Amino acid sequence: MTQPYQFKPHERPIIPGSPFNPDHPSYRMCAYGAIGVLAGITGGLGNALVTANLAFFQGTLGLTAEEAAWIPPAYVMTNVCANLVLVKFRQQFGLALFIRLVLVGYALTALIHLFVHGFWSALLIRAASGIAASGLVTLCILAMFQAMPGPKRLYAILIGISIPQVSTPLARALAPALLEWGDWRMTYFFELGLALLTLAAVLILPLPPSEREKVFEKTDFLTIGLLFPGIGLLCAALGLGRTLWWTEEPWIGWALIGAVILITAGIMIEHRRAKPLLTTRWLSQWVIIRIALVAMFIRILLSEQTFGSVGLLTTLGMGVDQFQTLYIFVTLASLAGLVAAIWAFQPQSPARLIQIACLMIAAGAFLDAGATNLTRPENIYFSQALIGFGALLFVGPAMAIGISRTLLAGPQNFISWIVLFSATQNLGGLIGPALFGTFQTVREKFHSHNLVEQVLLTNPNVASRLSGSAQQVNGVVADPTLRSAEGAILLGRQVTREANILAYNDVFLVIGILACLLFLWGVSIELRMRRRGEISPIVLLAQRMAAMAPARPVEGQKS
Repeated sequence: MTQPYQFKPHERPIIPGSPFNPDHPSYRMCAYGAIGVLAGITGGLGNALVTANLAFFQGTLGLTAEEAAWIPPAYVMTNVCANLVLVKFRQQFGLALFIRLVLVGYALTALIHLFVHGFWSALLIRAASGIAASGLVTLCILAMFQAMPGPKRLYAILIGISIPQVSTPLARALAPALLEWGDWRMTYFFELGLALLTLAAVLILPLPPSEREKVFEKTDFLTIGLLFPGIGLLCAALGLGRTLWWTEEPWIGWALIGAVILITAGIMIEHRRAKPLLTTRWLSQWVIIRIALVAMFIRILLSEQTFGSVGLLTTLGMGVDQFQTLYIFVTLASLAGLVAAIWAFQPQSPARLIQIACLMIAAGAFLDAGATNLTRPENIYFSQALIGFGALLFVGPAMAIGISRTLLAGPQNFISWIVLFSATQNLGGLIGPALFGTFQTVREKFHSHNLVEQVLLTNPNVASRLSGSAQQVNGVVADPTLRSAEGAILLGRQVTREANILAYNDVFLVIGILACLLFLWGVSIELRMRRRGEISPIVLLAQRMAAMAPARPVEGQKS
């Protein structure tokens, strides 16, 4: 009878709820790396495909603009909250059950999507997908841990958190081909296939076991009962505020008030607990708040790509199929950013890559700020590639810095950091479009007012444009009066389009300026740390891990 493998002390998991880390042969490490990549792409691609084709799904399912605006927040609110439960679930019930439930749940949500024909079913399925996708991102990181030797396991965090980020540009690159093969269900068939492939891979090569202990407490569910609806109300307000307009719907204000009350109540309960789910005293340290703010601000600025450039090209009449080549370039640039982050990452100065990412976002935004009505996707290949490169350059180092400080302070803070970082990225992805979308709307009204004031029939240029607009409907409208009226309507649409273009240029300028300010803040933080002689938390963690590792036998000495 085969004896079970006895894990050595140095093979114990560093992160609570994660598997043991035995010394694998090279071929098995490569297989775990492939599983990690597959799980990361699967977890990120599902929501990215829906977001990239939201207008298409809206038309196919017969949703109103308000109903379609509910879809992204439904995913985000469950994705943020899931980490509160899933980490402790792994610790108490084991990693094997966690992985099976996550993958089977994700496959089922993708399958049920094929039978969705209405608003409520679509909303519930997206919420379920948010929970399952959170588990898949965790699986990606855990598999990457198995793919790295001991001294390089910090890179597993960098790679594991970065791979799902590639899914956003990849979804826009794949969307036209998927829609050409069939209707909107083809994207869900693709998502289902990825989920089943990941499940098969994990069943063939399961992760090592994890340590189990009873960690859930009754008060945890009180905290969850307060934070879940609080975060849900916040996501709903952020997602719907720009569509319905902030001051037009009273429920948006009440939702924000309710979110503040519920989240504050949950935090107060955690602050007074002996064994809190969220270690609020550690989270309230300025260094942790600073890391979270930088991560959230950069995610907000990355809305230049997901909201700004897409919104501009849509205003100019571009469709999903015309974005394909652009996002192929962005996907390649993102992969290059991931490779550069791995190659250039320095434990002594991990924030250097974050600063470079800020400069790349600023450069891309400033390049886009000169858009005109002649701008086409090929005109922004370079600027969007810069932003895609910067997006993958920042997320890994930011996560590595945070996780290093977490493990140095004690593994009991792990859940708190995972929830915090997930919140910065998911809420930042909602805050960005809400903030810049509101600004774009306000600036569009401003530019529209200025342009309309210049539309005078006594101006020869205006009279010529009005006559040209009327001639466009000459073969359709025979009555001269109606033809002139239609020409005025067409001219008004052109004025609105130009006002929108100018407003998007203002958005790009603001994003570029904010990225420069964030860069200067990052540089000032690094200089202050150098003056104080502070050592990077990643270096400190590496030193501690090296001290825990078993000593290697000296050459010529018996092992």
